[in-house]
Amino acid sequence: MAKIIETDVLIIGSGPAGYTAAIYAARANLKPHLVSGLEPGGQLTITTDVENYPGFGEVIQGPWLMEQMKEQAVKVGTEFHHDIISNVEFNNNPFHAETDSGIKFITKSIIIATGAQARWLNIETENKFKGFGISACATCDGFFFKDQDIIVVGGGNSAVEESLYLTNFASKVTLVHRRNTLRAEKILQERLFKHPKIDVIWDHVVEEFIGSNEPLALEEIKLRNVNNNSEKIIKATGAFIAIGHDPATSLFKNKIKMDDENYIITKPDSTETNIKGVYAAGDVKDKVFRQAVTAAGMGCMAALEAEKYLAENY
Repeated sequence: MAKIIETDVLIIGSGPAGYTAAIYAARANLKPHLVSGLEPGGQLTITTDVENYPGFGEVIQGPWLMEQMKEQAVKVGTEFHHDIISNVEFNNNPFHAETDSGIKFITKSIIIATGAQARWLNIETENKFKGFGISACATCDGFFFKDQDIIVVGGGNSAVEESLYLTNFASKVTLVHRRNTLRAEKILQERLFKHPKIDVIWDHVVEEFIGSNEPLALEEIKLRNVNNNSEKIIKATGAFIAIGHDPATSLFKNKIKMDDENYIITKPDSTETNIKGVYAAGDVKDKVFRQAVTAAGMGCMAALEAEKYLAENY
């Protein structure tokens, strides 16, 4: 027989947004339940050095930060479920949700904090050097590449913006793009082409990342010309993959309002979605900042908005 849990707040997702929402909801005595999903802790669990989260004078580790957030949420009264939500229904309130293991939630409010995942190149050596020279976030990790030669892979706005941002740290930035024109806005392209620190390599893709094993560190990148398959190796101690992000919203398709990139749309200055009692926080709705601190802030907002909604409606 399926286990049925009735709750005031169900939080779906467990990165900085989900954990912070849990802390605030639990402190408001809402007794939240949190379903952690496939990747408890979110993207920070694959981020080694974190230097830009406020409150820490020394560099901290991403997985440690997520463990601390979880521990805090548990201590104030959050009920955790190491499970995956397989179905959710918003047609009637209370809402219904079901997990892979068969738990059925009946909940008066839902906070969606399922996050987004960077798109990767999916080549074998990429996984080896993730966190050891390879990153998908310039604002997170650019600082660690002072006076180094780095590459950025991509051709859209994100790739150009990250290339320009990284010139604040790197001695040289090379943008590698598989085509011979960029998709980025013209004004961004003009800034890119004028910048003395930036070179562009057209019509090439990354074939292999090469580096040392002890210590693990990126040193070179093998590129392949898409027109004639010729290969060349360039020196680079850092590589930033900027080919886009995918929000984890397939569960909510055709059930909640999203934009054309499948990010959940919320009301201005709010985390409330088009469905009353349903909130979205963090990278699942934010394609601009994508920072742990902004996700945590939105998790706080969502919990406070849920608390107000429950007080007014129940």
